[in-house]
Amino acid sequence: MKMKIKDHWDRLSPATQRWLTNNPGCLILPRTMTEEICRETGVRVDCDEHGQAMLSQEDLDFIQAKAEETQTAPPEHRFFDATQPGENT
Repeated sequence: MKMKIKDHWDRLSPATQRWLTNNPGCLILPRTMTEEICRETGVRVDCDEHGQAMLSQEDLDFIQAKAEETQTAPPEHRFFDATQPGENT
């Protein structure tokens, strides 16, 4: 069976979701991640001889979109007036 991350996203733990969004260019899921996803979703997927699962282009696009959603904007730089110790005398 092919993996469909989008269909099972809400069943994945926050840690698994975070791993996927932190590694959006991963084409082949490592064995440990494949096992974790199967355990969390209850779905068995096609694996290679090493226990790794290949992600479809649909999965890659979905994960990349989720990764972009989770990126935060760079902090806004603010400048404050400040005095050095002893300058208020």
